[in-house]
Parts: sequence; C-alpha cells; structure tokens
Amino acid sequence: MPWLALVAVVLVAVVALAARSGTSNSPAARAGRLDSQLACPVCVGESVAESNAPESRAIRADVVKRIHEGQADQEIRDAYVAIYGQHILLTPSNGGLGVIAWGVPVVALVIGAAGIFFALRRWSITPRLAATADDEAVVGRERGTEPFHGDERVDVEEHADEGPA
Repeated sequence: MPWLALVAVVLVAVVALAARSGTSNSPAARAGRLDSQLACPVCVGESVAESNAPESRAIRADVVKRIHEGQADQEIRDAYVAIYGQHILLTPSNGGLGVIAWGVPVVALVIGAAGIFFALRRWSITPRLAATADDEAVVGRERGTEPFHGDERVDVEEHADEGPA
C-alpha cells in the first residue's frame, strides 16, 4: 500500500510539473525565445539576447515589432535568414548539413556507450585465474612460510636445518 501511495504522489508531481513547464506564448516570452535563437551578427558566440551590441539591440526591438504585427516565429526567423544568411540561427536546421550537426553528437554518444558496454561485458566474462600449487609454494617461500600442510601452516625457519625432503 505505501508503494501505491508513493507512485500516486510521483505521478501527480510529474503531471503538475509538465503542466507548469509548458511554453508561454505571450509576446514577451516569444521575443525572448527568438532572441536566444538568433546569433548576434557582429559578436562571436553570443545570441541577440546576450549581446549589448547596437545591432543586437536593434534586432531585439525589431523582433518585438514583428510579433506585435502578428508574424509567426518561423516567419521572423526566415526574415533574418534572408537578411544575414543561415549563420544567424544558433540552432542548426533539420536538413542538409544541419542533420550532421545534430547527428554527430548522438552517434558519438551511442558508439561510446556501446564501447563501454562491450568492454565491461568482456571484463566480466574473462575468467579469473586461480593460483596453482606451484604459485602457492613460491608465495610461501617468499613469505617465509610453506603452503598449508593439512590444516596448519609450517614455518620455514623451524625446518631450515632439515633440508629438502
């Protein structure tokens, strides 16, 4: 019964988080998303949202104006691609070279995970070597004791004067 209660609580929490995490379509939220998807035309590695360059400030104002004019997000992105080219977009497209940009990291992760899986599998099925009687004798001589004789150990120093048997 406690497990069912726990599952119910987790399900309610997941549903509540999913409902609250939906994207907002308010003009400010759309402008923020678009600003973070567009690259600053004069900065290196910064989005329009992060940059304080005059060009980025102008783009931010223009995005807000286009949203108030009723343009869709894709229309606004397409307008900036027409002006600045494909490099204005921070996220690669879903076609052409964009597929490579999205696919290479995924393929690398899959190959890495497969390599780790097969290495662990190989190591787990590799037989463990057991010590032979000769190995035990060598270790016993080096430690100063002979290997087990029956149920007790024999000290080598005690029998040093006896010589080989």
